[in-house]
Amino acid sequence: MQKEANKKLAQNPKDADALIVLAGIYFDEGKYDKALRNYEILIDLCATQKSIDEFEVTLKFALSAMELKRFNEAFKALMICRGMKQDIFEVDYNLGFLLFKQKSYEKATSLLLKARKLKPDHNLCVRYLGHSLFHLKRLKEAALLLRKTIDIEPDDKESLFILAQTYNSLGQQEQALRIFTHLRPDPIMGPNAALFAGLINLKLHKTDKAIMDFEIGLRHEAISKNIKTDIQYNLAITYLKKQDLGKALGIMKELQGRIPGYKDVPTLINKYEELNKNRNLQIYLISPTSEFVTLCRKLSTVFYPQAKVKITDISVQKDQHADILAEVSTKKWDDVILFRFIRSTSQVGEFTLRDLYSKTKEVKAGKGFCITAGTFTEGAHRFVEARLIDLIEKKKLTEYLEKVE
Repeated sequence: MQKEANKKLAQNPKDADALIVLAGIYFDEGKYDKALRNYEILIDLCATQKSIDEFEVTLKFALSAMELKRFNEAFKALMICRGMKQDIFEVDYNLGFLLFKQKSYEKATSLLLKARKLKPDHNLCVRYLGHSLFHLKRLKEAALLLRKTIDIEPDDKESLFILAQTYNSLGQQEQALRIFTHLRPDPIMGPNAALFAGLINLKLHKTDKAIMDFEIGLRHEAISKNIKTDIQYNLAITYLKKQDLGKALGIMKELQGRIPGYKDVPTLINKYEELNKNRNLQIYLISPTSEFVTLCRKLSTVFYPQAKVKITDISVQKDQHADILAEVSTKKWDDVILFRFIRSTSQVGEFTLRDLYSKTKEVKAGKGFCITAGTFTEGAHRFVEARLIDLIEKKKLTEYLEKVE
């Protein structure tokens, strides 16, 4: 048939029957470049030769272009096909796929849903429909289709990764974590999977596991700069949560050197470099509540070094501040003192002072101290001018902390 078709074309280069035969042979043999050229000629002949099935040759031209990854030509041809006939699987599926690649997920979903009605078991159609639904935040539908895709193609790591993201977005963190952990060694998906696994473990307060996830991610050779940066930043944050300030600062300084001004890294370096050198200030601001309260007990005795201080009550407000009520006896006077230790480096306003003043009257304290690692607003200073409350800001607090063993 091929020889006969070539003979006919030698006599008449526009012999439609011969062109159709040759194009079909090339298409079936996977010689899509040759098939494409023949179908292109046939499309041009459609206007003058009514015997040519215009829809069929345009569709085959589009499919050949798809195989050759000439997607712009394929898209135009498929749109023409869709204008001629509706509900054709090859048209709806391939257009849906191309729209998916263009990130036009709404349009892609519409076409892929039509294609799936025509061929419910076509796995690639199910795959790209699941991916599109994920991007549209239609998460339950996406999860269902992605599971079907993976059942058929267990090695489809990209779909597995997106399924894990879907579970994570649905709040099914344990299921997501299992998949991300499984994908951590993968040379392509591994760095991103390790990042997500670490973020989930960090959210679940499993800091040691989060550190392991992030470190596995950083060991990959094929890791993008953006993913590496995200992992390093979150690894530093995790070390801060463990109060391993040395390691955290080492990572942040490396980040700052590579990407100056990245996120809040400069601020964090300034803040935690000081804490790394001052253990008591570190306890005051970021240690567990029990250690903070123990430090505050010691601090309350430093304010009156020559006096006898008996602590009678301690209350803690959501790890934000601790109130310590103490009976203080000196050679000249005895009184009840209320200390409020605030765990903050920001400004403290008048509202907090009003609350403290109210409490001093409630517990019948003769005087109050408000202590912070930050500063006080002008309003706060004005409020205490005629009241027996002393304001202790960071500089003075640091001096007191140096006196605590």
